[in-house]
Amino acid sequence: MALELYLDLFSQPARSVYIFAKINNIKFDFKKITLFAGEQYGEEYGKINMMRKVPAMRDGEFHLAESIAIMMYLSEKFQTPDHWYPTDIQKRARVNEYLSWQHTAVRMHGTRVFWLRLMIPKMLGEEVPKDKMAAALEDLDGSLQLIEEKFLQDRPFIAGDDISLADLVAIVEIMQPVGSGLVVFEKRPKLSGWRNRVRAAIGPELFDEAHQIILSAQEMVKSMDGSTLQPFKPKILRLFL
Repeated sequence: MALELYLDLFSQPARSVYIFAKINNIKFDFKKITLFAGEQYGEEYGKINMMRKVPAMRDGEFHLAESIAIMMYLSEKFQTPDHWYPTDIQKRARVNEYLSWQHTAVRMHGTRVFWLRLMIPKMLGEEVPKDKMAAALEDLDGSLQLIEEKFLQDRPFIAGDDISLADLVAIVEIMQPVGSGLVVFEKRPKLSGWRNRVRAAIGPELFDEAHQIILSAQEMVKSMDGSTLQPFKPKILRLFL
């Protein structure tokens, strides 16, 4: 049985796994799970990932959830180039440090801005209070500043001279609020330079392909059926408002 990856490229973690597998020439079957259609709640997908999220992986009888765990598994199984998850103990510690931090920082803040700016007003028809929006933008700005000042400093990439899993996870999360129309890079030359290096290291074609959906989000929501999100509206509002 071929390696299967269950993905929706609207999802930041799914994009990181997709890019990682593609750039490392790891052959896989792309199993599309459309989140906004609720396909993650289907009976069959529940057998793949009972947490009902993407990405998920099936390698024969072995199932795995969580993007970082999946990429670490693929890195070891397919012996990907060392720079992705370095064997050098200090470089690996830098990668682990960022991956441990980002869950409750840039991931949380970028996702919240995306929903407050785009999905909640356009798909759910809810007005977002100005104070909530301002607080979300302030939190995201703080996370971006930490990426620049703590995680990048004067290095080309988070772990040093080469791209790693930390950079890949970081860029997909930062591109999420960009998809809502937020200007992120223009007034941050250090972050912008890093973004350009990450895009070049991944390859512009693959980078742009993986982010095409999220960068089209503002147009896509105009034709999307908001009723599919209505059953989840109370939960969404609790999470982001």
